[in-house]
Amino acid sequence: MVVPTDGMVITEDTVLQPGVYYLPNGIIIAADGITLDGNGALLIGRDRTGVGVRVEGRQDVTIKALRLREYYHGIHAGDCKRLTITGCQITSTAEVEPNTIFLDIWLPPEKAYGGGILLHRVQESLIADNDLQHQMNGLLTYGCRYLTVRGNVANYCSGFGFHLYDTSDSLYEDNYADFCCRYEPRGERYGHMGADATGFLIVYKSCRNTFRRNYARLGGDGFFLAGMTPQMEPVGCDDNLFEENDGSYSPNIAFEATFSRGNVYRNNFANYCNYGFWLGFSREFVIEDNRMLHNRQAGIAVENGVGFTVRRNTFQACGHGILLWSKYVPEFARSAPDNDTSREWLIEQNIFARCGKGVRIAANQDHGIRPLETREGEQTAPRPHSHTVRKNEFQENRIGIELVNADRTLIIENLMHRNVEANIRLDDAQETTIKFNVGYAGGYL
Repeated sequence: MVVPTDGMVITEDTVLQPGVYYLPNGIIIAADGITLDGNGALLIGRDRTGVGVRVEGRQDVTIKALRLREYYHGIHAGDCKRLTITGCQITSTAEVEPNTIFLDIWLPPEKAYGGGILLHRVQESLIADNDLQHQMNGLLTYGCRYLTVRGNVANYCSGFGFHLYDTSDSLYEDNYADFCCRYEPRGERYGHMGADATGFLIVYKSCRNTFRRNYARLGGDGFFLAGMTPQMEPVGCDDNLFEENDGSYSPNIAFEATFSRGNVYRNNFANYCNYGFWLGFSREFVIEDNRMLHNRQAGIAVENGVGFTVRRNTFQACGHGILLWSKYVPEFARSAPDNDTSREWLIEQNIFARCGKGVRIAANQDHGIRPLETREGEQTAPRPHSHTVRKNEFQENRIGIELVNADRTLIIENLMHRNVEANIRLDDAQETTIKFNVGYAGGYL
């Protein structure tokens, strides 16, 4: 066993002597195919600066059973292949002071916030069973491919539990990122709870990833996916699979995904949030077999979404089950011209129970719930059109289905039972087809 020294360079398999060591300059791994076994040793940095373990341009390196505290990044790895980090405990890394700022989700790697592990252009690697709690960020990844991230715990982070920036073709499963939240003051008594802190942050062309059986509860958001930069550059995060995750109890959104295409959400929990899903300006999503209970505004809310399939979900006691609307935003019209309005949705075999409105589709809206104020002659989005609502159950809602300035809607073979004000309410809904819907009295509507 080896007693670690400050700034030591490791070029062979090494097992550390258990103990507590002050190493402000950390350790450097400088050879391929070696294992650093921390053996429970604790390395401590200085003033949350520097790196605990640095690995650059290496292959087949394993870091295990190591504890790290008080660095800017606990482990920093760049341009590596087949890296394994397992069974480590990393905490108390650099953190932006709480109750101060709204986070910047677009920081490049050279300006990244502090955190437990930062990977930059790392491929074919395993990050498993690490304790990354109680700091700003658990795992930060930039430009990575073919990662397996499994069984890690990044609870109580004030930024991002798990962060993906241009990270694709990777598997994230059985991880925890609960209570990832912060607060930004806006005056003496008011502010924003969340401030873009999130359990999982997925940005800048992070595509074809699988997220399975992860927990991101009570965060600013649960799972936050963004496909458009503040400079209106389309950077869609496409073709990701979210399966059996839980993003519940957020003050904001369980699953947010904007300006992206082809993502699939299956068997997830999105309960007790402001919105279960917020998916604006996206295309061709599949949302099936999810549970959305007691969301204040809506189970699913989508502005100018195109070609969605929403199937076999349960919406219960939400302000709205599904809330769809159109809105003209000049910057978005230039950057995402195909998302001109809400159109071509299939909504089938869902259960809507005790919601304010089961399905609401409306034109020219502010957040989907009120008419957007426009000046005379100001451009508006095309009216929503070509939606199909079929074989759903609408029970004990205030209104089952409401259409406002929406065209060519097919409402067919739904069960309408004990909706308080109306089963179906139409306001200038042109070319609406309503047939073979079963009313509460057993007749057809």
